[in-house]
Amino acid sequence: MTDCQMVSSDFTANEKLEIETIKMYKKDLLDDIQKLKMEIDNVMADILNFESSEERRTIEKGKKFSTGKKKFNMDPKKGINYLVENNALEGRAQPIAEFLYKEEGLNKTAIGDFLGEREELHLQTLKAYVELHEFSDLNLVQALRQFLWSFRLPGEAQKIDRMMEAFAMRYCDCNARVFQSTDTCYILSFAIIMLNTSLHNPNVKDKTTLERFISMNRGINNGGDLPNELLSKLYESIHNEPFKIPEDDGNDLTHTFFNPDREGWLLKLGGRVKTWKRRWFILTDNCLYYFEYTTDKEPRGIIPLENLCVRGVHYPRKPYCLELYNPNSRGQKIKACKTETDGRVVEGKHQSYTICSVSAEERDSWIEAIRASITKDPFYDLVSVRKKKVINQAPQD
Repeated sequence: MTDCQMVSSDFTANEKLEIETIKMYKKDLLDDIQKLKMEIDNVMADILNFESSEERRTIEKGKKFSTGKKKFNMDPKKGINYLVENNALEGRAQPIAEFLYKEEGLNKTAIGDFLGEREELHLQTLKAYVELHEFSDLNLVQALRQFLWSFRLPGEAQKIDRMMEAFAMRYCDCNARVFQSTDTCYILSFAIIMLNTSLHNPNVKDKTTLERFISMNRGINNGGDLPNELLSKLYESIHNEPFKIPEDDGNDLTHTFFNPDREGWLLKLGGRVKTWKRRWFILTDNCLYYFEYTTDKEPRGIIPLENLCVRGVHYPRKPYCLELYNPNSRGQKIKACKTETDGRVVEGKHQSYTICSVSAEERDSWIEAIRASITKDPFYDLVSVRKKKVINQAPQD
């Protein structure tokens, strides 16, 4: 006979029934506890899965954002489109402007190219981007230093015009009593940029003096003269400290490549091996530089344009080509240099350079820019047109 049986024999029938009921409640309670434990385990698993999914989504979004930035540095429009399509960036002007202004690791050349385009979204983005700059209580040189540090001016005159117009409007909004019109600010800004080149570019032998700087800016303040004290202060600021060129996060911008006459992707025909290779070309200081990527710190080749001519040519299956050649030295190699893969700089092997663009319009624009770069100041037309406007609008006595 067991202890349980011995004990149970001491209970009355009602007590035995109550004990059985308690046992049933206990069993049900243990079953409920087990079910609750399983439910807790399931909820915890769901939470872990959710957190894991969120983490995966965050990681995936970060990868797409990083990819978008790389795409932007290679092709600004494609990069922005990629970020918008992958929900990494809103496709409105304000978020895009903040992205360009605040995000680290963006190519300054790419920022300038994007802001310089004439489509409506780009124009709105430029306006929003400029408004992120605070120019209050800064003189014009200080404001230009801040503005030109945040991106790289593109080479095309129309893009420069739009960007400097936006800068002038923003500066005058922040400093309402400095100039009588935005045209005055626009003209003087260009004069300061040209002064910076004149004083600090070693290729410029005829340095602008203070007297010449004051003289060239007479009559630009709605027909009146700006105070000599103001112009002298701006001159001394540039004379003592040139504009700092931003060390691009992905593009080492030296003084040579600041504000080129033109830049863009073209195909170049090899000299010894006749294959076409895509290269990033920069036209500046009477030289044509080409790079393998926009992010390269050093050019793959340099073509001095002195004594060369340029013309449009037709090449099999490449209808939009231009040719650089020396009309006085047919059959001889053009004086140029290139960088080999091992880093050695060697003499070029071209008797002429054949370069292909994507359209007749682009080819003609390059030909025009190359012909003009030898003698023409890239800012001359922009400033002269605006000066005529200011003088013509000046009140007559």
